[in-house]
Amino acid sequence: MQWNLLVIEDDKALSDGIRLALQDAQHRIVQVETLHAGKCCLEKMIETSGRGEQERIGLVILDLNLPDGNGLELLQWIRERLALPVIILTANDLEIDIVTGLESGADDYITKPFSLMVLRARVRARLRNMQGARPMENGQEQSIQIGPFSFAFDKMEYRKNGENLVLSRTEQKLLRILVENRGKTIPKERLLDQIWADGGEFVEDNALFVAIKRLREKLEDRSSSPEYIKNVYGIGYMWQETDRDSSEDRTWSGSGS
Repeated sequence: MQWNLLVIEDDKALSDGIRLALQDAQHRIVQVETLHAGKCCLEKMIETSGRGEQERIGLVILDLNLPDGNGLELLQWIRERLALPVIILTANDLEIDIVTGLESGADDYITKPFSLMVLRARVRARLRNMQGARPMENGQEQSIQIGPFSFAFDKMEYRKNGENLVLSRTEQKLLRILVENRGKTIPKERLLDQIWADGGEFVEDNALFVAIKRLREKLEDRSSSPEYIKNVYGIGYMWQETDRDSSEDRTWSGSGS
């Protein structure tokens, strides 16, 4: 699989060095110098979801000290919408800087100066984790097939009628819990605890409502009249099995919750 790697770095010489170190037949490097330009690239990827993979970004290399702001702002934006590995690359080398970056959602934190060979090795390791080796059965990779959907949670690939879906990290967690417990009502409290368990702060019910709403908009034919993600009044939500599901061959990747 070919990945687009987004490099957000305002030092052109350094950015070009990263491009030369990482670019090969499997990796195309997209270089930008500002937070705004980086966000535009990511928004374009979201908008073109399901219409080919030309704009698909597999990993972000993010500088923190950029002309139009702090890279942590974009990191927060990414974490609210996308499940992408983000490697911070910065001159901010104090212990508190590293801790803040990692706790804000970065997958790795590399301080300048650094070795291009080490960066390349870390990028490749992250992409291997992204692709993930799904369980095998009879020599074939397993995924969950339900009606028009195909979900490969470990590989973070989601399709409806064969078209790719881009889901945020929160939406992926929510979908996995519902699908692996399909036909069962999941209380709101359990969903809040499991999805935002690492948030370290109080999360209101409204956050779950918004996540459900966004997931329905991406999965359901009519989000106002959902066929799959059902509200069980006063209790929680469930993935409703349908007649279409019963006729499908479903193969599981991952154990039930």
